[in-house]
Amino acid sequence: MFHEGSVIVKAWINLVLSGTYTREQVPNLSNLQEVVIGIINSLTGE
Repeated sequence: MFHEGSVIVKAWINLVLSGTYTREQVPNLSNLQEVVIGIINSLTGE
């Protein structure tokens, strides 16, 4: 299970926020996509 402190989560957040990948391109691996999108939504106010 991934959490907000996981290195892979932080990497994907940076990749999405920089525009390298979209939210939809985050791999559906365990709960990775859910955690990354949740954090991005909280950062962007969505």
